[in-house]
Amino acid sequence: MSDDLKKLTGKNPKDFEPVAYSLVNNSDVKLFGELVEKDDFLFDFVKTNVANRLAHVCNKSNYLNLLNFLKFYSLSYEEFIVSTLAKYADEDLTDKMLEIFENGTDEEKTYCAKFFSYIQDPLALDMLRNNAYSDYAPLASNCASTLAVLNDEVSYKKALEKLDSDDEFATLDGVKFLVAYGNKEAVSKIIEVMKKSSFAENISGEIPYLCPLSELKQPDCLFVLNSIINGLGEILGLCQVFDFELYETFEKLINGAKTSEIAVVLLNAKDKFDTLTENDEYLFDESKDTKQEVLDIKKLLCSMDLSQLYPLTDDELKSDGLFVFTALELTEDTQKVRELLKSSNPAVVVKALEVLKGFEELTSQDKDVARNSVTDENIRNIISAM
Repeated sequence: MSDDLKKLTGKNPKDFEPVAYSLVNNSDVKLFGELVEKDDFLFDFVKTNVANRLAHVCNKSNYLNLLNFLKFYSLSYEEFIVSTLAKYADEDLTDKMLEIFENGTDEEKTYCAKFFSYIQDPLALDMLRNNAYSDYAPLASNCASTLAVLNDEVSYKKALEKLDSDDEFATLDGVKFLVAYGNKEAVSKIIEVMKKSSFAENISGEIPYLCPLSELKQPDCLFVLNSIINGLGEILGLCQVFDFELYETFEKLINGAKTSEIAVVLLNAKDKFDTLTENDEYLFDESKDTKQEVLDIKKLLCSMDLSQLYPLTDDELKSDGLFVFTALELTEDTQKVRELLKSSNPAVVVKALEVLKGFEELTSQDKDVARNSVTDENIRNIISAM
């Protein structure tokens, strides 16, 4: 870290004020680039302080210097940069931002997309739509949220249509757009799509940013929560336990009345957090706060009365149940597992066979029953090979 960056992020006004003044007035792109590069190593309150210090220096005479910083995107400084540009914006600046939006880098376009949530110029509409599914996630998100500010029904309907796509990646793109767009009316459809998707864990991690788990109705809330649990550590980052309010959610479930669905979710959570805390690879690169939160959640889940929960889980061994796959991981009732070999859902049939094989109780008769339940020749071959 350079001396100037140490001063800019430090506590002494005699140090940071001259550096902040110089950075803005001399358009110090190198120092700003270094600041953005250190994003992951600075505390949030430090980045907030820096943003405020830089904003304090900006005025009508020097605000255009901020355009030179657009090549370095950072969510930490986006609001300060964009709000300052919007504060002093005139027709010339708006034209310049339109030009950058059309020809700039993804990082520059990301700032532009946010800018047009302040300066609602209809000339930006097509560019917002065209970049709403960019591979650069901050750009896609900013375009979607600005299109919401513009109340663009065309893009909203297009995203809803993507939910019905046969392409799972297109469906996930539609989900991400709708979450950034921010219309909670889309939640129910997103959850219905999620129930049929092989990307359920990915989708589940998006939903709480549109609608908190506490606002979802049952059993949808439990289904989303269970999918989040399944995705933690592999698909979903552990730092998201804060965003999902998992401690509070588990605490409420533990202290409330128990159903078979709740039992399955809580036992699944205990298994997951045991795994996350017993293997260093999951927590090694996490922040101190994240590690502590994960350990606190494990401690909470370990306080449960397991003898009360396990007897409830077998009630979820039904082929059309939302929690059947998780219940199959928890059960020891091989007879109920065998009943699922007659399921009309091929995935449930295969999972039931895997469970029986794990118990070393898979028989040739079980395979015959399973083969008679499915029509797909590829799946029948898989069953024969088990």
